[in-house]
Amino acid sequence: MEDEAEVYDGIRAQFPLSFGKQTKSQTPLELIHNTTRRTLDSSSSLSTTDNKPNHPLPSISSSSKAWLTNLRKNPNPNPNSRQQRGPLPNHGHDSGKTNSDHQNYDELDEKAPTTSTTSILEDEDGGAMVGPPRPPPTTDLEEEEDKDDGGEMIGPPRPMSSNLEEEDEDDGGAMIGPPRPPSSNLEEEDEDDDSDVEPEDQYRIPVSNEIVLKGHSKVVSALAVDHTGSRVLSGSYDYTVRMYDFQGMNSRLASFRQLEPSEGHQVRSLSWSPTADRFLCVTGSAQAKIYDRDGLTLGEFVKGDMYIRDLKNTKGHISGLTCGEWHPRAKETILTSSEDGSLRIWDVSDFKSQKQVIKPKLARPGRVPVTTCTWDHEGKSIAGGIGDGSIQIWNLKPGWGSRPDVHIQKGHDDEITGLKFSSDGRTLLSRSTDGSMKVWDLRQIKEPVKVFEELPNNYAQTNVAFSPDEQLIFTGTSVERDSTSGGSVCFYDRTKLELISRVGISPTCSVVQCAWHPKLNQVFATVGDKSQGGTHILYDPSISERGALVCVARAPRKKSIDDFVAKPVIHNPHALPLFRDQPSRKRQREKALKDPVKSHKPELPMTGPGFGGRVGSTKGSLLTQYLLKQGGMIKETWMEEDPREAILKYADVAAKDPKFIAPAYAETQPEPVFAKSDSEEEDK
Repeated sequence: MEDEAEVYDGIRAQFPLSFGKQTKSQTPLELIHNTTRRTLDSSSSLSTTDNKPNHPLPSISSSSKAWLTNLRKNPNPNPNSRQQRGPLPNHGHDSGKTNSDHQNYDELDEKAPTTSTTSILEDEDGGAMVGPPRPPPTTDLEEEEDKDDGGEMIGPPRPMSSNLEEEDEDDGGAMIGPPRPPSSNLEEEDEDDDSDVEPEDQYRIPVSNEIVLKGHSKVVSALAVDHTGSRVLSGSYDYTVRMYDFQGMNSRLASFRQLEPSEGHQVRSLSWSPTADRFLCVTGSAQAKIYDRDGLTLGEFVKGDMYIRDLKNTKGHISGLTCGEWHPRAKETILTSSEDGSLRIWDVSDFKSQKQVIKPKLARPGRVPVTTCTWDHEGKSIAGGIGDGSIQIWNLKPGWGSRPDVHIQKGHDDEITGLKFSSDGRTLLSRSTDGSMKVWDLRQIKEPVKVFEELPNNYAQTNVAFSPDEQLIFTGTSVERDSTSGGSVCFYDRTKLELISRVGISPTCSVVQCAWHPKLNQVFATVGDKSQGGTHILYDPSISERGALVCVARAPRKKSIDDFVAKPVIHNPHALPLFRDQPSRKRQREKALKDPVKSHKPELPMTGPGFGGRVGSTKGSLLTQYLLKQGGMIKETWMEEDPREAILKYADVAAKDPKFIAPAYAETQPEPVFAKSDSEEEDK
């Protein structure tokens, strides 16, 4: 038995303990998120309020290709190296730190630690270590730090640190219990207890990191994120809609499908259904389209008759659409607005008929375009922005008609681009191209509660939205010609009605659509101009979930030899002319009629000096006649002779030798007497 065991052990030693492809060690998430961290651009700056200092405008994050190249060179970086610690963090609220300060990185850490929305933990050197919360100490280096602090860490992983944590560490006590709530940023190591709390930390705005979904060639004017946060739709002025899937994307951030709903028409609005199985696409044409989740066309609504004067008698819109939105609760109902001056409610199950036609109230009869529309949170009210600057609200109740329940005559001085209800239905936000955003209390609509000025807006699709907890209001701004500040997203406190943060998105492109997804806790902002367009996604690794975090850490699959596919050579012998069937006579005649040579009518021969509009310049149509005439063998004297004399010269011959009719009548016919020539009489 012992000998058999030794034999089996020897055989077992020849086989590896694990089969299959050996996975390499993955790159730390801290290093991946450090590459997408937003950096400062010292060339431009913005100011939030008058009593606060200027804050530089964050620039666009680095591309995914750069960090992939870096990771391939250093797959297992040293924890104490500069790459592991990451670049200097900043979120648009700490001044004095620019990209040029990265040269003396270690000196800056010793002199003045910086702040960040992520956790700030004490390092060995006394500086600040940037990144997500540190896991429980497992390495020798962390165990020595804990021993120096005077105790072991008990409980869940260490949370985000604050002033109290530093005091506990100095006192030598151990932290026991659940993680503390998010802490405020520290300006210096020896900061007092009455330190000010930064706005981004107070409201937890996820703007520390950024990725960009590219692919459009013009400004992105429409945005829709489904309720689960897995798929994103972006529509642009380049007439296309791109579909992105976070679960299927890698760090290249490429779309998996591209649609062109209506050729030559801009995409103006996108909206998911409540069940996220279909979405509505509104373009500059008069017909809206419905697609399923994978981008397949389900139907197109009917177009109305443009020659009918009354819009209530038309079956659909007769002019280009401006906005559209799916009902928040009913999965078969949608709302659209158009330039023809009407709002219409449709049933998705029937694309050929509409449920309701709403004509807004106007001061003068005519057709004024409806620029935007929206549902309230429960789907019981409809708000529309009219081209004359008024805001009208209709409550859906039995027997309701086109007469609005709420009518704000002079809501804005220019075209209204966005409307948004609060969840309680008491507050309405409006955005306009006059460069303002207004907050309305629907219980007192005579005057707005607050008017925010100096918000440039150059696009008809610029929207306004609430944060998930509705504590903040935010909207995008456009780039002006003479301004040095780029497109940004402005956050306002809903209760205090003051500017909290101004986050720069792009130094050269305008921000049109923006959204804050409640499940992902990520901010979406669409930007672009006449030559480019994209969707910026702002997130924070410590407070955001899934979404951008899933795809940014997924490296593209390496190409293998199995990916190579040789193009096959197709041999089709029956396509050769030898094997082709002879065409029918009918086709041959049709082909001959189209042939200019075969179908040409031959020219008729010429007789006389001219015939058929042609002059006989060749003195004969035949080559033989022409050559004989030129040689003198054929002489044409008939034009010079007298016709009477030409006939009489044959009179003697006919009398002597009659051939045809003359012999039969010779005995009965009298002798012919010819008249003498006129010339002879004249001579006498």
